Amino acid sequence: MIASLLKKLKTSANHSRLNDKNFEFLFEEDTSGEYVVFDTETTGLDPKKDELLSIGAVKVKGNKIIISETFEVLIRNSGKINPKSIEIHQIRPCDLENAKVMDLAIKEFLHFIGSRPLVGYYLEFDVAMINKYTKPMLGITLPNKMIEVSEIYFDKNVSLIPQGNIDLRFDTILKKCEVPDMGAHNAVNDAIMTAMIYLKLTKEK
Repeated sequence: MIASLLKKLKTSANHSRLNDKNFEFLFEEDTSGEYVVFDTETTGLDPKKDELLSIGAVKVKGNKIIISETFEVLIRNSGKINPKSIEIHQIRPCDLENAKVMDLAIKEFLHFIGSRPLVGYYLEFDVAMINKYTKPMLGITLPNKMIEVSEIYFDKNVSLIPQGNIDLRFDTILKKCEVPDMGAHNAVNDAIMTAMIYLKLTKEK
């Protein structure tokens, strides 16, 4: 009960900092019955100094991934891309020459997610990357409910493995959940694979 009250107070304080009334919808009660699974690709792994390169997302409703409701955007930025990151997501500086500016990309993403719950793998990082831009732009951080798939996976397996030594790497969870690897690790593909993991884990509850 105390945790619930603290959450409400935190959301209220966050709401009070919103400086653009066009984004009031982020704080409205979600009635869609949908979830948004999303992923980001970045110049590196430090939210404080690295920048977004792309955002990929897909909506889930019931036991279905709504492929027709997919979001993908490449983002123009001035940050140097870590060569190790390029090996993973294959996004090169030349690929971003016609990409969207950051403010527009973030606003389009916010309109896509609305007030729906957000699902992801290593979601804390992706949310931190989005908040890096929403805070100076709108005065707020994402108020949406957050669902971390690795936590669901851990909770389902902790009683089955001695000492709770559970491998939470994405590729391991993918295999254990018998979800097909879609190959290229771009934001949209990772979001879709994460959505399949989420449905697999929640369907078997």
